[in-house]
Parts: sequence; C-alpha cells; structure tokens
Amino acid sequence: MAYDGSDYCGWQIQPNEPTVQQVIAHALSTLLKQEVPVCGAGRTDTGVHASHYIAHFDLESTSHDYLPSTDQFLFKLNRFLPPDIVVYKIIPVPEDMHARFSATYRTYHYHISSIKPLYKREYCHHVYGELDTEAINKCCKVIIETSDFTSFAKLHTDVLTNNCRVTHARWKHVDQGYHFEITADRFLRNMVRSLTGTLLDVGRGKLDLGGFKKIVEAKDRSKAGSSAPAKGLFLV
Repeated sequence: MAYDGSDYCGWQIQPNEPTVQQVIAHALSTLLKQEVPVCGAGRTDTGVHASHYIAHFDLESTSHDYLPSTDQFLFKLNRFLPPDIVVYKIIPVPEDMHARFSATYRTYHYHISSIKPLYKREYCHHVYGELDTEAINKCCKVIIETSDFTSFAKLHTDVLTNNCRVTHARWKHVDQGYHFEITADRFLRNMVRSLTGTLLDVGRGKLDLGGFKKIVEAKDRSKAGSSAPAKGLFLV
C-alpha cells in the first residue's frame, strides 16, 4: 500500500487524531463485517509518506469464504479508502508472518529540491544552493559504523534502546535536487529527519566530519541539527 501522510498524524492509531492505521482498520472492518485490527511494518511520524508499505491483518476462520485475495475485494477496499491512501495488493500469508517483526530491514528516502518545486512541493524539501555531497557521504560512513543513535532520537519515548544497525546510507545528486537513502533494521522516532537536518548542515559547510562525529559521540539530541520537514520523507 501507499499513502500521502500530509493530513495524518502518522501511521499508528492515536486518540482523537486522524491516522492511516485507523482509516485502514475502519475500511476493512466495514467490508468484512467484523473488527479487523491492522498491524503495520513501522510507525511513520506525522506528515511522513509511504510508497511501498506493508501491513497485515488476521481474519476469523468463519471469514475464509471471503478471503480478501480477489481483485473485486481490492477494488471495494480502495473505494472505501480516501484518495490519499491506496492498497496495491492483498495476499494470504502464513499465520506466523508479522508485518513488523518479520521485517528484516526498512528503507527511507528523503527528497530535496534545489529549485522551488511546484507540483511536488508537498513531497520534497526545498533547499537553496548547492550541497557538498562528498562531505555528506563521508558522514554517512560514520552513520553506518554507528550503533547508538541517541543524538538523533526523539526524547522521552517508550523505546528500550536507541541502538540501530544501519546497513546503507548515501546521498546522491539527482536532477534538480538531492536524494538521501538509508536502510536499517529499525529506526527511532524522528531519526531520519534529524539525521537529514544535521547532514544538511554538513552539505552547507556549517559542520565538518569531526563535528559530526562529536555529535554522534555526545548521545545528546540537543547537539544535532534541526529536523528536516516531514513532507520530504518516504518509507519505501
């Protein structure tokens, strides 16, 4: 599935707030005439998008005759969903498959435009001037070698550890902008956006490799840069 996160307070259900998980669960429950909890592969933050998101739900055995694997069911489900959420495919999976715990890695893309965007202005961050991607990618090597991302994590959350295993992190220059891709076994809340904001400081020459290393070693969120806007971030 995919969704435009602009009008949602992230994926996970929250009291009195619009979330993607809530909308999906309501649509499935209405169609299947039973309560259908939905579990997603990860919790995207407010305003963050997803282009290839995985979620799972369990059906009661009495519903097997209406197993949602047909094109007709997919069509009906998408009719129930708002225009900013789309489900591309529904397939039966083994009972022990779990969208979150069976996932071995996750990848985020952050999109930056070097010119004022018009049609994609809700899906990228506009940055004025050229960025030094060579300097940024030297810092990306540090990210891959790092395990504790406390300096880039949202404060006062319920996570037990701030350790993540990043296997890929790289910036590249694309037509009229830049693209940041990062893959890890897990991500902390606000982690990718705070990394992006700090790396933008590197690209602008405000921070060097040594300074970036000190931020990582400090294990202090206040030492890192500002978080980049949510609108440029996609879970893919």
